Parts: sequence; structure tokens; C-alpha cells
Amino acid sequence: MFDNIYSGRRVLITGHTGFKGSWLALWLRELGAEVCGVGLPPDGEHNHWLLLQLPLRSEVADICDLAALRRIWMDFQPEMVFHLAAQPLVRLSYREPVATFQTNVIGTVNVLEACRQTPSVRAIVAISSDKCYENREWVWGYRENDPMGGYDPYSASKGCSELAVAAYRRSFFLPAAYGGDHRVLLASGRAGNVIGGGDWAPDRLVPDLMKAAAAGSEAVIRAPGATRPWQHVLEPLSGYLALGQQLLRGERGFAGGWNFGPAADGVVTVGDAVAGLARHWDAIRPRFRPSTDGPHEAGLLRLDCAKARYELHWHGVWTAEETFARTAQWYKHFYRDHQLDTAADLAAYIAAARKQELAWTR
Repeated sequence: MFDNIYSGRRVLITGHTGFKGSWLALWLRELGAEVCGVGLPPDGEHNHWLLLQLPLRSEVADICDLAALRRIWMDFQPEMVFHLAAQPLVRLSYREPVATFQTNVIGTVNVLEACRQTPSVRAIVAISSDKCYENREWVWGYRENDPMGGYDPYSASKGCSELAVAAYRRSFFLPAAYGGDHRVLLASGRAGNVIGGGDWAPDRLVPDLMKAAAAGSEAVIRAPGATRPWQHVLEPLSGYLALGQQLLRGERGFAGGWNFGPAADGVVTVGDAVAGLARHWDAIRPRFRPSTDGPHEAGLLRLDCAKARYELHWHGVWTAEETFARTAQWYKHFYRDHQLDTAADLAAYIAAARKQELAWTR
């Protein structure tokens, strides 16, 4: 896979103790990479990173601590960096706006600065969010050259982080100067609503549904009419890895922003997503209680992923129904059977991608 480019490479992941980071750590381990994770201590009753028990180097550090990052970078000497560490919750950003901006903006700058000061680094993929765009809630998807913005502190912080990435690319990692003034290529990845097993973040749809189902109770759904681009966690991760592959090859044309979102069948309302999940675990019992009392959240959000399809030859593997099935079954098997389906889901995803003969499977 990925032309075996990660085998034996030193790859650093920020946010490896989080939902997406833990899945990426597993995949990179399967690809033969030497992985170092940098993140906050695992928290919560269940933590996907701890459940996986991967034999990888794990460093506890806050990305707001530049001195700590410099020490880790200089010691590990990474060639590839995937930056996923973030404060990822919209509603929490209203309660803790300063911490959200510090983590998502200054933390990103610190990661980029640590990379700039470490001679071994050759490629960086900084992960932000589809919410980085100035959302006008129109029906067509946002393209990579649309303006950054954000109504709430979380979305605005992601827009700011993208501006910081662009500034570092132009100021220190200019693609036109690659191979002369510097040897680093920097890109960013923007994904839609990512779901899958192992997410227990508070105040988020899938974890709330699954925790309630495990407890035999109802889950209150506050915005059933909101439309989101739903995709399994492995979908954007395959995009990030494919993007990193091109950067490590020295392909300077890939140093930019990239959208990784689902096909049209994955852009559905919250209510439809809940119904899709409930079809695969009958313990899921939603109670729809639309509310206008909470803080503002976008009602409609879409991504245009034509650039990734035509230039990176990337597209999603699983349909929306398969995504909902895999997600619900992961939690059902975990809570009911004490079974961890993560490795099996990864194997099934790769097998499905190979059947479709996707470019990254070679």
C-alpha cells in the first residue's frame, strides 16, 4: 500500500491518544512505519488508544508547549509529521474559547515551528476541518480555494490554523523553492463529519447515541434537521496517507489544501444518520427534541472533493450505509461482546479498496 513508502520511515503523529489519531497510529504500524505519538494523557472511561495497546513510542505533551515539542522532535528526528492534535468540539469552544484558540492556532504554529527547526522533517500534513470555511450554508460544496472563516470559536480557530499553515508554506516551505532553500513540503487536510468505533468524546452525536444504547436509555437529538457530510474515520485517513505519500516523493504540486469528504449519499441529515445507525443496533433509542436554545451551529455543510478525486486519485470506499453499519456494529460488539473490531474494520476497508483498485492500494 502507498507504494510501501511508509515502511521503515520515522513518522510522528500529534493527537495519537485521540479518536482519529489512534486509528492512524494503527494503520501506520501496519504499514511498517516507526511511529512516535505526541498527545495529552488518555482520558475517559474507555480510550481507543489504550484499548489498542500498540507497541509504539508515546510521548505525553501539550502542543502549546513549544519547548517540549522541540525536545521530542530533535530526539525522534521524524521524516513525516501528521498533525491531528486539536480541541475538536464546537459546543466546548463556546465554553472555552481561549483554550480552543490556543490549542488549534498556537498549537499548530508550535508544531510547524518544531518541524522547521528539525532537519530530518521532509513532509507535513496538518489536519484541520471542513468547518474552516466561511460557511454561508449554501447547497454546493466548498472548494479548497474558498475563503476561510467560522461563526463559532471552534470553526474560526480552524480557519485561523489554515491561515497559519499557508503562512508557513509561503514563508518557510515555499513549493517553488523545494530542493534548493529547503527540503520540506507542507499540506493540509480538511475532512467532513468523521465517525467510527472508538470515539467517546462528550457532546457528540455518535458517542452520545452509543453510550445511551449501552445503558439502555434514550439519547436526546437536538438538531435532527442539520445536514452533515458523514464518513467513516478510515476514509480521510486514506486521503491523509495518500497525500503524505506524494509529499515524501517530493511532488511539490501536492503542497496545498485538500478536502476529503463523502460521496453524495453521505451528505444527510442528523435524523437520517441516526436512523442509519439504528438499523444496525436495535438498542439505539433516539428522542428527537429540536432546540433553539443552544449556541449557534451550522445547519448545512458540504465539501467539494473534486481536487482529491482528479489529482490525488482518491475517493471514498464505503457507502453511507456501510459506514453506519460498521460504526454501530463496532460499539455493539464492544459493549455487548467485549470485542474490539478496529483491526478487522481496517482489514475490511483495505480489502474493499483493493477490490475497487484504488491507487493507494498499490
